Amino acid sequence: MYTCGPTVYWYQHIGNFRTMLLNDILKRVLLYDGYKVKHAMNITDVDDKTIAGSRKERTSLRELTRKYEKIFFADSRALNIMKPDVVMRATENIDEIVKIIKELIRKGYAYKTSDGIYFSIAKFREYGQLARLDKIKRSKERIKSDEYDKSNARDFALWKFYVPEDGNVFWETELDKGRPGWHIECSAMSMKSLGDSFDIHTGGMDLLFPHHTNEIAQSQGATGKKFVKYWIHGGLLTLKEGKMSKSLGNIYTIEDLKKRGFNPIYFRYLCLQTHYRKPLEFSLDNLDAAKNAYNRMKRKIIELKKENHKGNDFTKEFEERFEETINEDLNMPRAMEVVWNIIDEFDFDPKQKIKLLEKFDNVLGLDIKNMKEEKLDIPKEIK
Repeated sequence: MYTCGPTVYWYQHIGNFRTMLLNDILKRVLLYDGYKVKHAMNITDVDDKTIAGSRKERTSLRELTRKYEKIFFADSRALNIMKPDVVMRATENIDEIVKIIKELIRKGYAYKTSDGIYFSIAKFREYGQLARLDKIKRSKERIKSDEYDKSNARDFALWKFYVPEDGNVFWETELDKGRPGWHIECSAMSMKSLGDSFDIHTGGMDLLFPHHTNEIAQSQGATGKKFVKYWIHGGLLTLKEGKMSKSLGNIYTIEDLKKRGFNPIYFRYLCLQTHYRKPLEFSLDNLDAAKNAYNRMKRKIIELKKENHKGNDFTKEFEERFEETINEDLNMPRAMEVVWNIIDEFDFDPKQKIKLLEKFDNVLGLDIKNMKEEKLDIPKEIK
């Protein structure tokens, strides 16, 4: 399983983390089902945004990207997201990137211009199948993007030759002095860690085109093999006014939520309430509602842990319902309904309840095992 990881030039916003939570839930469900999972994720630490970020913060590319990579993993831990088994940085995989580009040139899929090396999508007959693109839409979408000296407006950069704006960010390779394009980085790192063909590739819906579409073209062009068996894309997180993005200046980070008094686990709970394929409209009001629901669950579970009375054992029945819902295209809203049914089932033995809820929490990631009453340190004058 391969995940498109963060571009580490600034803080990741909660829209990015909604996708990361999809990756986490998927991995947890596969593990719950008994699969062995090798999960790889990339760190994009060289591209136009990271270079611009290092100039803006007047620091080296390495210092900037390591700083925001560290923050990303701290935020991930706060959301109870499992760390991937393999994490790779683009800057540490230049040799693999160059190797693929050389193969694409050899096979006639790539060509050289005055400012870089480009992939010719006209040479790849299956281009756009994943995104179900027609030729007209492809043309319009690509013309909007980077203005480079290429033979076709739809083609994308594999290797960008050095320009003064890049400063000291470049590699001297057989391809000439320069740096990789964004799309080729993911192909190189995913295939290095998981092989030429692997099972699952995840990402946000916004990556379907052009990023994942281009990944398929360059990967299959280089190897001649099917790149990925299953693509899983998550719906976007939006605000009432539309998309959340840094360029629009309307984003929330995990740190922003903390400053407003929200534990990051409340955001996790909020995301579990909407199916991953559907858009999720975010507001502080619906986050506050998720906070109240989570704390209500926490209070009930703390009380359950204190109960000693005997009751019936409905474990098998609830297990079957939970397993059916999580394997119904990761239907987490219905899985949460099952959890609340368990909590509210009066005749269910409390000890068996807790045992089952803790088992289900291997998927939910709500930290049920550690739910306990918080001891308040009350100052003397308040007492």
